[in-house]
Amino acid sequence: MSFPIKRRIGTVFIPVKDIKSSRDWYCHLLGLSPTDEILFDHLYVIPLETGTNLVLDSKIYNEANIKDIPLFHFNTDSINEAYDYVKAQGIHFVTEIENEQWFNIKDPDGNVIMICEC
Repeated sequence: MSFPIKRRIGTVFIPVKDIKSSRDWYCHLLGLSPTDEILFDHLYVIPLETGTNLVLDSKIYNEANIKDIPLFHFNTDSINEAYDYVKAQGIHFVTEIENEQWFNIKDPDGNVIMICEC
């Protein structure tokens, strides 16, 4: 039987206050060079290695949209190296390394993101 909905995520939207500063923060976190390609004055697309896109969207920002749980997680091959890198960047930690596998951080808008060794 064929199913019309694929088991794949195409895009994850992140509500952000300031599109340019959020673009710079996420690009810095991921070791990318930001471009000036902001779409419709409120969207910035970060293509990820898996084909999924991370879309920063300042039009959907509202404090009520910010959750205290991770929206998603970024993979790492070394949780300790990732932790040290994030710490050196001065990024706000929500948790320390848990179960020797993951930790949570907050972006400048309060969105919680997990870093996980998978």
